[in-house]
Amino acid sequence: MKSKTKLTGLVIFKGDPGYDVARKNWDPHTDRFPKVFVFAKCTQDVANAIRWANENNVPVRPRSGRHSLEVNLSQVNGGIVIDVSKMKKITLNKKRSTAIVGSGNTVGRIAKTLAPLGYIAPFGDSPSVGIGGITLGGGIGPLQRTVGLVSDNLIALEMVDAKGRVIRANKKRNSDLLWASKGGGGGNFGVYTRYKFKVHAAPEKATVYRITWPWEQFPEVLKAWQRWAPCVDDRLGSELSIGPKKGGNVTMNGLFLGSKTEALRLLKPMTSIGTTTSKLIRLLPYPKVVDFLLPPDPVLTQRESNQFSSGFGRHPFPDKAIKSMRKFLEQVEGQFAGFFFLNWGGAVSRVAPKATAFYWRKAKFYVEWNSSWVKKSDAAKNIAVARETRRKLQPYIVGSYINVPDQGIQNSGPVYYGANYPRLRRVKAKYDPGNVFHNPQSIPPAGRRKG
Repeated sequence: MKSKTKLTGLVIFKGDPGYDVARKNWDPHTDRFPKVFVFAKCTQDVANAIRWANENNVPVRPRSGRHSLEVNLSQVNGGIVIDVSKMKKITLNKKRSTAIVGSGNTVGRIAKTLAPLGYIAPFGDSPSVGIGGITLGGGIGPLQRTVGLVSDNLIALEMVDAKGRVIRANKKRNSDLLWASKGGGGGNFGVYTRYKFKVHAAPEKATVYRITWPWEQFPEVLKAWQRWAPCVDDRLGSELSIGPKKGGNVTMNGLFLGSKTEALRLLKPMTSIGTTTSKLIRLLPYPKVVDFLLPPDPVLTQRESNQFSSGFGRHPFPDKAIKSMRKFLEQVEGQFAGFFFLNWGGAVSRVAPKATAFYWRKAKFYVEWNSSWVKKSDAAKNIAVARETRRKLQPYIVGSYINVPDQGIQNSGPVYYGANYPRLRRVKAKYDPGNVFHNPQSIPPAGRRKG
């Protein structure tokens, strides 16, 4: 290929050594074959890659942590994947309580770097997720009721646009881009290279907990959790996971940013439900809290493929919804399949739905479910059961979380972004009018048909 711009960084073309490893994603069944991977080491490498792609008319996909939950959103046949995972600088400014991080950092690396220094950096349920992607989609997790979503803490950014120009945004400059980057989803506006976050003082110690019940008790536990979790103290984050009937159980874990005595009191409405099979409630130094909640989750050794879907609950699930859940849980297999709930409210709901691109602020809880399989021949039935469950749960949920994408959702824009979708399309038209950054569920620029 002839082009004025030369690719820089670590460049791996199809056929080069290392190509197969570069292609690997968290989901092992990725079946796209890009022309070239560029592992950018600095912002200029990203700019060169975008210019090269434009000159050669090659499709572009940005990639941060390789954790995309749908197989083909961060890779494309014959395209260029711009991978920022080598951009790992972290600079803490204690005086201002801010941290500037390269968008190739993982959530775990940031949280575990800042915790011993006395700061909270928000995280989800996996350390290996890239900060690049989680931030742009909103960024939910057990600390959100105290410090907000990951994106609520974003105060400035650096991005390379569709022409290869470096753009910086904060609340005074390109503020529309900052707004859109707080929940507007990755892969829409450009390739992000750096974020500036506000960080929060961590308590010296906090309480973690993990409580389990037998699978059969899931309706009783879920009903109690859905009444309790959204209204409990804002310093308490709670994740409830319900595994498949075959080999699964019910697990509630999370943290309370306070003493064990107070945690025991706050958890009582749950610990007194059903017959718990194990109970761990422990006060730990804050860095150990982070380790407890972010156990290793290697990206490239994952064997299972998954089909996820998600939504937000405004009211506790009635028996009819629980019946649909039960049917799903009786059909799926594998230790990673099942339902996952996260309590909402607190700092998340104190932000107005239109103040940032992340719209779904008024829920009581978040819910996701996934089927999982190892053999490719099991894919179709597992995808079908996850999507059928979405259809059945539709009356009881609103929206869907862009970081847990489901390509089965038709006309997904308003489902992911609610009433913020038209504004996001206008921001897209300003920063990427030619729709250079697109994937099967990306935001089309205003004035253009999706296609």
